[in-house]
Amino acid sequence: MAESDNYRKGTEIRRKLMGEAYADRMNKTVYDDPMMQKFGDYAREAVFGMLWSRPGLDLKTRALICVVSDTAQARWPELAIHLRMARRQGWTEDELSEALLHLGGYIGLPSVREAMLTAREVFEELRKEG
Repeated sequence: MAESDNYRKGTEIRRKLMGEAYADRMNKTVYDDPMMQKFGDYAREAVFGMLWSRPGLDLKTRALICVVSDTAQARWPELAIHLRMARRQGWTEDELSEALLHLGGYIGLPSVREAMLTAREVFEELRKEG
């Protein structure tokens, strides 16, 4: 894929959100075959390069929106990625836990329980990474 401005911008934003080591690890494991590489290239250009870079909301707010959306839709693997991004953007474990608990009154406790279990794993991983 030819690298457009949006692709380059998306690569930069993605690395900022995920951290260089995690982004590199995903590139080597998730996006290491031609089919998933196409998906990753598209996401990098369209989602990170165009959507995440829009004016009007900061990256911290956008990350929290993704956490809420993933929880509401029961998208646990994506939630793990977005929780990592949210922590890197300055949300604390307590703030994220409270946001997840707040969803219990709107989307139901079973989804919030799964989200909290996912958060526990992600937060533990992040503490181990330092």
